[in-house]
Amino acid sequence: MPRPLSPLWSRRELLAVPALAACTPAPRKPLNLLFAISDDQSWLHTSAAGDRGVKTPSFDRVARAGVRFTQAICSSPGCAPSRAAILTGRHPWQLEEAGTHASLFPRKHVVYPDLLAQAGYHVGLTGKGAGPANFEASGWPGNPAGKGYNQRKTETPQGINNNDYASNFNDFLDQRPQGQPFAFWFGCHEPHRAYMKGIGLKSGKRLEDAHVPPFYPDTPEIRSDILDYYAEIEHFDAHLGRILDRLAQAGELENTLVVVTADNGMPFPRAKATMFEYGIHLPLAIACPIRFRGNRIVEDLVSFTDFAPTFLDAAGLTPPANMVGRSLLPLLESNRSGIIDRARTHVLSGRERHSHSRYDNLGYPARAIRTHDYLYIRNFAPGRWPAGDPPEYHDIDAAPTKTELMERERADPNDKWAALTFAKLPEEQLFDIRKDPGCLTNLAQSSALKAVKAQLRSRLDAELTAQQDPRMLGRGDIWESYPRHSPMRPELGGFAERGAYNPRYQ
Repeated sequence: MPRPLSPLWSRRELLAVPALAACTPAPRKPLNLLFAISDDQSWLHTSAAGDRGVKTPSFDRVARAGVRFTQAICSSPGCAPSRAAILTGRHPWQLEEAGTHASLFPRKHVVYPDLLAQAGYHVGLTGKGAGPANFEASGWPGNPAGKGYNQRKTETPQGINNNDYASNFNDFLDQRPQGQPFAFWFGCHEPHRAYMKGIGLKSGKRLEDAHVPPFYPDTPEIRSDILDYYAEIEHFDAHLGRILDRLAQAGELENTLVVVTADNGMPFPRAKATMFEYGIHLPLAIACPIRFRGNRIVEDLVSFTDFAPTFLDAAGLTPPANMVGRSLLPLLESNRSGIIDRARTHVLSGRERHSHSRYDNLGYPARAIRTHDYLYIRNFAPGRWPAGDPPEYHDIDAAPTKTELMERERADPNDKWAALTFAKLPEEQLFDIRKDPGCLTNLAQSSALKAVKAQLRSRLDAELTAQQDPRMLGRGDIWESYPRHSPMRPELGGFAERGAYNPRYQ
């Protein structure tokens, strides 16, 4: 269980840090950096966001001490490309093999942990960093997210992973040279599947507390599956709480920029690996009481390419010119809530290959532009199956919810719930995400929104072209040429059996 709030942050949280903005600014020494990233979690699923079925006191703690962002959009709805965008400050379509799932990570791409290490930071990670990718064949001495601290293990009912993340962080902190700033990547494997079925109910959760997305039938089996997912989120949150407490005990919490988020959406059908809202819209809370006031909610659109420039800015470094993201420090240090920077009108996201689910190394190429009001998606290969080839649909992780939808499809090929997940998609989709966050009603053919669609498509095409996306330059087939780092050994539960990333290959 998470420990009580630390004395340092609890005092500031209770007061909402009201006097901080009026204080004399602290010296601009480089901040410590803690980046905590869960594996597969959609934006709704924290107690701070109002989900009554999941308890996230540590995420909420960061949100109260700092800022909760309500419009954080990842650069890709899959693990490897999303994490590559975080590390480089560039979109997946700018990263060659690193922009797709389970391939290489070209050594030429600059990552923020290396820049911080060169500037004198103590850099490390526990759990899942970049990837899945073949780092050795790409020339990396280790994971691009930093030196691994993964020796400590613990018994856990959560599944096959047993990293004691918080103890590994203790080892990292103990090995830090005195006075050296640090940058640590806490990459939790949870709530990635596989789950121990029924763990949510066994932990005391109730079926009525599960938030069932509007694209699923409301059944006990699906509700129980969602509760299992909640239990895994709470596992991440408990380790985060222990890490925050250690920082407080070390006297480092006030001078640490703490960022808590996820890499892509929940590991369920029509979420993870899709361009819909549940696939790309993620939780985000950032705190650093010594630098900015807390207890705020910011509604600016935030891209995951913004993280690398933010971390470099916090270290007093100038981000490389090729990073397309923008530092979030101006938003954080504004001490305001709501929409702060009106120039943040949109963010981009996209995907190529996700899993090993189609013949001939084919992916499902798609790009999207998201504003405060609309999500426009362009599917470059509408003739392909978006969830992977039938009958297995391996772009969706094995799950009770997936099984129920597949059984519905077998019983009735016209079942509406199955069609929402498995059916082919049109070339263009447009959703009013304020009214329709489940992305159920495609408005791309609406005459009333013809101008909106044209404007969004034009803006998306222009930015993708300027960023030299191969899909816009007539070289889209290059994505199918990238080799697969292929954890497909069935005896270890690889892709051939589960259609899901196995943490033991990290």
